[in-house]
Amino acid sequence: MAEGLPVKSLAPYLAARSVEELWQYHTSHMAGFGFDRMLYAYTRFQGRNRLGDPEDAMVLTNHHPDYVEAYVGRGMFQSAPMINWAARNTGAISWRHIARDIQRNGASNGAREVLALNQRFGLVAGYTISFPMAARRSAAGIGLAARPELSQDDVDQIWAANGEQIEIINNVAHLAIMQLPATGQRRLLTPRQTEVLELVADGKSVQDIAYLLNRTPATIDKHLRGARDSLGVETTAQAVRKASVLNQIFVVDPGKTIEDWSAYLEEAFQR
Repeated sequence: MAEGLPVKSLAPYLAARSVEELWQYHTSHMAGFGFDRMLYAYTRFQGRNRLGDPEDAMVLTNHHPDYVEAYVGRGMFQSAPMINWAARNTGAISWRHIARDIQRNGASNGAREVLALNQRFGLVAGYTISFPMAARRSAAGIGLAARPELSQDDVDQIWAANGEQIEIINNVAHLAIMQLPATGQRRLLTPRQTEVLELVADGKSVQDIAYLLNRTPATIDKHLRGARDSLGVETTAQAVRKASVLNQIFVVDPGKTIEDWSAYLEEAFQR
């Protein structure tokens, strides 16, 4: 483990019961390093070197709503130099390197619009982390924007002193997010829709599910239609995939408290 990284600082990530609980802690934790605004995205529907529809992704952010509307809602993220770097690479990169690449190779009209948007909202210095993913078409990353009064020189000094810790913490946060239910999503499945989708994912037919739940096939079809509508997809197979991205199926309560995980981590790193 990185020298100076308190074991107890990781315990809340492991003890969190939902993505929202974890994100609240993570934003506060990163603010302590000087990064007060962040945008995390995770998708299993990545195209060739490009991210897919944000509606098919887990997106977490504490940016200003107007920025989120332009950057995510209007699709400007597709032209963002940092996002395009993250879609092709793994690891962490200073925004200084991305700026130098733009100076050498130029920027598209879309990239220039993104840079102007960032400038308008005071997003002038930071780091981007792209997480390693084993599954094909999966991608995940986080952009860490520094406080407006910090320059990229300041941020690079912060990273020189704490970058290894920050990268480890964000990787732990990412791995925890992928295991937790996103209870605050706009489209949240009902318990019955979740149960029915889990049975579909297990290979059960509508007739099988009706028998197991002591319901009619028509009732099961109604729950499946409701799940598709809630998730904004056309087929049940797509609903299963999207529900898995949002961790709304096959989720088990983590069970351990912060104190339990703190003791576990202390023991693990003393071995």
